[in-house]
Amino acid sequence: MSSRYNSNAGRVFDVFNVILLGVVGLLALLPFLFVIGGSFATEAELTRRSFFLWPDQFSLASYAAVFATPTFLRSLAVTIGVTAVGTVIQLAITVCMAYPLARRALPGRNLMLSLIVFAMVFSAGLIPTFLMVKNLGLLNSWWALILPAAVNPFSLIIIKNFFQELPIELEEAAMIDGASELRVLWSILLPLSKPVLATFALFYAVGIWNDFMSPLLYLTDSAKWTLQMFLRQVTVATNVAVTNADSSYIPPAQGIKFAVVVVATVPILMFYPFLQKHFAKGILIGSVKG
Repeated sequence: MSSRYNSNAGRVFDVFNVILLGVVGLLALLPFLFVIGGSFATEAELTRRSFFLWPDQFSLASYAAVFATPTFLRSLAVTIGVTAVGTVIQLAITVCMAYPLARRALPGRNLMLSLIVFAMVFSAGLIPTFLMVKNLGLLNSWWALILPAAVNPFSLIIIKNFFQELPIELEEAAMIDGASELRVLWSILLPLSKPVLATFALFYAVGIWNDFMSPLLYLTDSAKWTLQMFLRQVTVATNVAVTNADSSYIPPAQGIKFAVVVVATVPILMFYPFLQKHFAKGILIGSVKG
């Protein structure tokens, strides 16, 4: 294998891959860089220049207008709270389901796994889900953003497979010492499961943070809107109502849209560097054996 990668053909293949992936990565990054640059530009420059990465004149007027809006601060606080609580609840329920399903001796295990796979392939649909949320009394409640998607079948199967691959001798030794099932899960399995748990915790958090359809369907009270709903209002609206001492001041409309997109993206993006080391290991662990 080493001779293949040290050959001229191998080197050419590596260089081609690096160039191709670099171009693809740059193309994917350019729109976000344009949004960041536009958020610091003046309205006149945004009107004059169709595309740029670096503004001629830096301006914080867009961010000042966004942070001066009470609706934004409230929606940001709601989104942070819902994301934090929802991630903990969803990960806890997934782990509590994955642990017993990892035991081959569990009665009805194969039937439950078949139902989970069925749910992963087929969903109930928008209208049945809405009716279920309505009948449970969750409409206009933040729980409607958390509980309907409390368990992701794909995440459940991967975490189940990870638990299944851990040496059974660890659990047997703990139970001989008098540990209960809950104690084994908390003190032995969870510390060994940090890569996979960190990975899927981030997946759950990103999913809740970026969720747009659930608030749109289930929340009618604007005081409970999340950041994505505020972003929708800013993007759709022609004029944004902004609290400002100077009534003659007109904030940059296009710049506000860019600023809201940046503010809505950066907080969740900041978690990636801290959990990046767990991604490859967390995704691959448990994805081979069934």
